[in-house]
Amino acid sequence: MRPATGPVASPPQPEQGRLWHVVLSVAGEVTPLGDLRASLERLAHDHSFFLTARYAADHAEIRYWEQARDLHDAAAIALRLWGEHKASAKLPPWEIVGLEVVDRATYHQRLAEGFADPPPQLGGVHPY
Repeated sequence: MRPATGPVASPPQPEQGRLWHVVLSVAGEVTPLGDLRASLERLAHDHSFFLTARYAADHAEIRYWEQARDLHDAAAIALRLWGEHKASAKLPPWEIVGLEVVDRATYHQRLAEGFADPPPQLGGVHPY
């Protein structure tokens, strides 16, 4: 019999992850606005943390929250978003031209300091 040496440590729990605010910018050939809007709305339906999207015929900006362990994971997920949903959401063959990922505290600090404005319309898909 082993002598008691103190409390038994619990097995490590999976890390829940933090929330990261993502802004993904994409651009490419001119796409009919009705088709583009429908594609972005399908993407919004497919992606559970979708926040808002703005679009024009040749570019779009997608803002959403991602849960990930760290910035590296959040950025990797964001960089895969467009490609992974291209077929299911019928997204145009555009390329990612910009990515910003900040943690929740930084996002709210920027808002409080007036550095960044919240999107003009929260949620949904809207033209610029």
